[in-house]
Amino acid sequence: MYVSMNWIKDFVDLDGEDLEQLIHRFTLSTAEVEGIEYKGRDISNVVVGEIIMCEDHPDSDHLHVLKVDAGDKVYDVVCGAPNARTGLKTAFVKVGGQVGEMEIRPAKLRGIESFGMCCSAKELGISDDHSGIMELDPSYANGTDIKEIFPIDDVIFEVDNKSLTNRPDLWGHYGMAREFAALTGHELKALPVMDSDYTGDAEVPVEIRNRDLVFRYSSVRIENITENVSPMEMQIRLYYCGMRAINLLADITNYIMLELGQPMHAFNGDKMKKIVVDTPKEDMKFTTLDGQERDITTDTLMIWDGEVPTGIAGIMGGLDSEIVDDTHSVMLESANFDGVSIRKSASRMALRTDASARYEKTLDPEMTYVAVQRFIKLLHDSDPGMKCTTRITDVYVKKYPELTVSFDKKFIDRYTGIDISNEQIKTTLELLGFETSQDGDNFVSKVPSWRGTKDVSMKADIVEEITRIYGYDNFEIKTTLSPIIPAKTTRRRAEENAVRDLLVKTYACHEIHTRVWCDPDALKDLGLTPEDNVKLVQASEEKGTGILRTSMMECLLPAVRQNRDFSTEYGIFEIGRVFTGTREDGRADEHRHLAVCLYSKDRTEKELYFEAVEIINTIVSELKHLKASYQKTETSHAWEHPKNTAGILVDGKEIGILNTLYPSIRTKIAKNAYVVCIEIDMDELLAIEPAEMTFSQPSSFPAVEYDLSLIIPDGVRFESIEKKWADLKIRELRKTSIIDMYEASGVRSITIRFSFVADDRTLTGEEVQAHIDTILKNLEESGVRLKLQ
Repeated sequence: MYVSMNWIKDFVDLDGEDLEQLIHRFTLSTAEVEGIEYKGRDISNVVVGEIIMCEDHPDSDHLHVLKVDAGDKVYDVVCGAPNARTGLKTAFVKVGGQVGEMEIRPAKLRGIESFGMCCSAKELGISDDHSGIMELDPSYANGTDIKEIFPIDDVIFEVDNKSLTNRPDLWGHYGMAREFAALTGHELKALPVMDSDYTGDAEVPVEIRNRDLVFRYSSVRIENITENVSPMEMQIRLYYCGMRAINLLADITNYIMLELGQPMHAFNGDKMKKIVVDTPKEDMKFTTLDGQERDITTDTLMIWDGEVPTGIAGIMGGLDSEIVDDTHSVMLESANFDGVSIRKSASRMALRTDASARYEKTLDPEMTYVAVQRFIKLLHDSDPGMKCTTRITDVYVKKYPELTVSFDKKFIDRYTGIDISNEQIKTTLELLGFETSQDGDNFVSKVPSWRGTKDVSMKADIVEEITRIYGYDNFEIKTTLSPIIPAKTTRRRAEENAVRDLLVKTYACHEIHTRVWCDPDALKDLGLTPEDNVKLVQASEEKGTGILRTSMMECLLPAVRQNRDFSTEYGIFEIGRVFTGTREDGRADEHRHLAVCLYSKDRTEKELYFEAVEIINTIVSELKHLKASYQKTETSHAWEHPKNTAGILVDGKEIGILNTLYPSIRTKIAKNAYVVCIEIDMDELLAIEPAEMTFSQPSSFPAVEYDLSLIIPDGVRFESIEKKWADLKIRELRKTSIIDMYEASGVRSITIRFSFVADDRTLTGEEVQAHIDTILKNLEESGVRLKLQ
């Protein structure tokens, strides 16, 4: 957004102020200024010149030879403007003058010398009109400096729009001026307005049919409009702020939007008879002012002339009601629409306008009536013969509640850490428009309407208003005098953090955070229903918050389903509370559980299962320096696969469950993906004392690995055969690991990798084979035999 300091000065006296320093203070207190531009600095020695002679150039079909009276003398000038003519007064640059980056020097054009240049508005940098040289009022005296007539000199600064998102009042110069008034301590001047001078009972017929999307609608009908061109001062301000001049009526609406932040629209009064605000009953086509045909849906708020669509509310008017040069009457719209509705409509049509950008910010409804009064004033100044033919119609559908905030000086001092006087507190708030009453150290502030739509609502907001105007750079920098003591770390917290680090850094899992209650609807999507869950006696009215989870999977499985489309493979985990029943005292029996879900479309269920085993083994090894074992167990939840559910044992105690999903549940998550689940009772794991660690020097000799595929009889657990070779106490056997598993038709095959290493030599093949033979012979006692290829 571009802001003109000349415009600001209309409303607050800044004489004697350093504008650069003031703009810097604005950045520190209010919004980020991205840049400053000094308009008019590159314009010099430009005066009013009168063309007293105009002849065609003898050697050109488009050039003219002029004599220009510039007050001090008459200059010979060659000019190519099509509108150059005798008697015209225009902007004339003398030799030695400057326009933009061009310095004017004597020149010879087609054999005729030229001493100076007649300028277009574009060459002066005050418009994009370069159709011809400027045509000035004949009353201007020849030789008058152009800067004495038009406000060409100005300081324009650009504000980052993102920093104004929560400040709809700053989308207009009047709101900006209020900020500068507070920063300087100067009074904000009243906005010049004019009411309708119509004394009859006639009003603009306005009907608000959709009252959910309209807060306020103000209108007036004005006739007998004879002027079409806006004043040059208005055109220059519009141009400096990024808009082009169109015609008087359109320029005034744009001017007010930039001044007050209130968008307006002027309908052609010769065509518009009745204003109706409503959404269409069915989808339709509509042609906007830019000539584009738009697709209008049934949730797009429209302006209608009776039953005929004539504009998209808050975005753009229709082509049929456009203001043209011979328009002599208007029906004015100054409204406050629902910001969310306008944003959605603008986004859907890819039609984001200056008006819609402001409506999105939740504007002050009190400004619609003021904007109409301001329009009447500005139009009357340019066209005194205009006449209001109705009263100002004002349909106020919804009012924001008045907000007051009570606080005391002690609250301000505690939050700021500094002593701000009562007088400064009250003065600052009043300069910002807060009506503030004081009783000793106690204050009551009424939040102004332009700050009450989405910005200020609590005491902390008042603190911010006071401190930003006081100046954050004025706070004294002090180091803390209190000792910095690190927070105590409990064993539980340390172990849980270690698990988190392990899952994230080693296995690339994502930690999630769910709520302690389970959502029956989310479980229903998976074909599940809450089981014997604990129910809250005083549950919140929010849906799905009355039932506490008995397992972390009641929350993680819906999360897996929710994220299935974002990646083909991922792992998620959470450490949280579960509720397994109630105690004798009536309170819930709480436990902290770790839950992990591994999801993949690319890998087999067996591969995921083995990764889950590796995760469990690593957690137990890292935390307790022990080895986890597994045993077949009965399912306790509907999602657990009865054949693939194992209890996790550590030091003889079952601490959790490892399982795949029941097929019908798995297909509800994804038909072509697998999910493996781990749930560990962290309370049980925490209660296990870590094994004592001993250090042994690693061997400097290479290990020899030997894979055995074994046939395991039914009913024989892996732990029992693992104990067989452990009991042999083979010194060189340092590690065993499962490489593969196969089960079909009652036959179980497990491939085990044995790793042998000696401390003093490299083992020979004969030595390793001897150890393998010993192991196989010992396993034969349990019916385990070697699988023959």
